[in-house]
Amino acid sequence: MPKMKSVKGAVKRFKVKKNGTVKRGTAYRSHILTKQDSATRRKQNSPKVIAKVDEKNVKAMIN
Repeated sequence: MPKMKSVKGAVKRFKVKKNGTVKRGTAYRSHILTKQDSATRRKQNSPKVIAKVDEKNVKAMIN
């Protein structure tokens, strides 16, 4: 059996932390941030973790 290929889009978007949880990016961070409230921009800087339900699927895509 050949090895399973990882999904390159998922590899670029997610990272597995030491404790096993999966980090993700935040939406609406690329451009035109002047329209956003400063509180919203500040909240988007904090690290985000994907839902527990999706962890298995994402780890399988990253392998």
